[in-house]
Amino acid sequence: MSLDTRLSGILHVLLHMAEHRGPVTSEVLARAMYTNPVVVRRVMAGLREQGLVTSVKGHGGGWTIACDMERTTLRQVYDAVGSPALIALGNRSERPTCLVEQAVNAALDETFREAEALMLERLGGVSLAALSADFHRRMVAGGYSIGHPHHHHDHSHDAEHSK
Repeated sequence: MSLDTRLSGILHVLLHMAEHRGPVTSEVLARAMYTNPVVVRRVMAGLREQGLVTSVKGHGGGWTIACDMERTTLRQVYDAVGSPALIALGNRSERPTCLVEQAVNAALDETFREAEALMLERLGGVSLAALSADFHRRMVAGGYSIGHPHHHHDHSHDAEHSK
């Protein structure tokens, strides 16, 4: 089963955008997301509808962050990308006639609800600014300066995407 990486990908892109001065094109963002510009435009349009980003067409245009990064939480970004499933587990049958399966479903349903509530709470407790600050701490710890020209796409995980 493949994982839904939309939230991770969008957060990655938003942090790249926060590091740029001025608009960032769909082509540049597509390279950061390992996808094509059409996918980026579709996803970014959803973020634009939620007021998280703006776009300018034409030469010198592109996407910019429109939200206050101090006040915007990962939960808001999660909601803006369509609230994908947080848990990949589910019940075998939603309306079982078997009493054993009813007991199993009841236990699992409560556990799933509690786990999702905790995840949403945690997402709501982290701002984009806090995520950006963590990125900057990691850059400094890695020996890079904040203005280092290669930090935008000097990813150690690039090898993972070429498998």
